[in-house]
Amino acid sequence: MLAKDEHYMDRALLLAARGRGRTSPNPLVGAVVVSPDGVVVGQGFHERAGEPHAEVYALNMAGARARGSTLYCTLEPCCHVGRTQPCVARIVDAGIVRVVAAVEDPNPVVCGKGFEYLRGRGVGVDVGVGAARALILNQPFFTLVRERRPFVILKAATSLDGCIAQVPGRPTRLTSAAANRHAHRVRAEIDAIGVGVGTIVADDPLLTARGAYRERPLTRVIFDRRLRTPARARVLSTRDAGPVIIVTTEEAARRDDSRRALEECGAEIEIAAGASVRAALERLGARHIDSLLLEGGAMLHAAAWDEGLVDFVRLYVTPHVLGPGGVPFLDGRTFSSAGLVDAHVEPLGTDVLMEGYVHGPH
Repeated sequence: MLAKDEHYMDRALLLAARGRGRTSPNPLVGAVVVSPDGVVVGQGFHERAGEPHAEVYALNMAGARARGSTLYCTLEPCCHVGRTQPCVARIVDAGIVRVVAAVEDPNPVVCGKGFEYLRGRGVGVDVGVGAARALILNQPFFTLVRERRPFVILKAATSLDGCIAQVPGRPTRLTSAAANRHAHRVRAEIDAIGVGVGTIVADDPLLTARGAYRERPLTRVIFDRRLRTPARARVLSTRDAGPVIIVTTEEAARRDDSRRALEECGAEIEIAAGASVRAALERLGARHIDSLLLEGGAMLHAAAWDEGLVDFVRLYVTPHVLGPGGVPFLDGRTFSSAGLVDAHVEPLGTDVLMEGYVHGPH
C-alpha cells in the first residue's frame, strides 16, 4: 500500500509543480483521485489564486467515479471559506473514502482542522507520504505563514576567486549568456526581486524578467533606509511590468520632497518599523509577497546574512579572476558552498550554478 501511495503522490506533486509562478500567495497543490481498482479517474492542480483548488479539479474530472475512491493531495484540504468554498465538504459529498495528504497546512485557519473534519465524517486520513518533497515545493508559502516574511533567495555572480565586482560601485559583467537565461527564468517564477539602493545608484538596473514568460506582475523592491533612490531610476520606467516598492525608515519618509518625487514617478513607499532587514521583510510579508530574490548589492547581502534571513543561496560561479582588489562575496564573511543543504551543481555555458538551502527546508 505504501508503494502505491508514493506512486500516486509523486503524480500529485508533479501536477502541483505545474502551477509555478501563478498561485502566490496560495501554495502549489496537486490532487489525484484513484478508484478502488487502482485507476486514476481524476486529477488536477491549483492553477491561479482565486481559482478552484486542485481537489475540485480532480473531483470534477472523476465525477461519479469518485465514490469509494482515494484522494491523494499534496497539502491538507482546506476547511474554510475564502475566495473559494471549502474542499473538505466537496470531498465528503463526492463519496471519497480515504484521503492521503503529504503535509498539514500551516495556515492557522486550517492546520489540522481539515483532517479533523474528514475523520469526523468517516473518511480515512493518512498524512506524511511525500512530505519532504511537498515541503520543498512550498517553501515560500510555509515561510510566509510561519515567519510572516518572504522566502529569501540570495543570488550572486562571483568570479573564480570569490568576488562579485572588480571595484566597489562599478558594475562588473561576469556571467555567460546561458547563466543569464537561467537567471531570467528564475525571475519569471518568484514574487519579487530585491536590491539595495547602492545597486540602483551604481547599476541603474531595469529589474525585469526578459526572455522568459511571466504571467503575473513582478514586484521590484528597493531597500533604501535614507530614501536616496533617484526619481530618474530606470526601474521606475518599467511599472507596466509590476509595482516598485521602496522600503525605508520613518525618519527618511518624513522628507516630503524626496518622497513626493518618487511617488509621482509611481514608486510605492513602504515604511519599516526599524532599520533592520527583518523589519523590511515583514512589511513585504504583510503584502503577501512570499518569495524574494535578493540580487544585491554586497551590503544588503551581508546584512541579510548577518540577521539569519537567507534561506537559499544561488551562485553563478564564473571563470573570471578579479584579483585582490575585487569586492568579496558577502563582504568576506565565511561561506562555503559545501555547507549548503540539498546542494545542486549544474554547468551553464562557461559558468557553474551552485545552489542549496542554508539551514535546510523549514
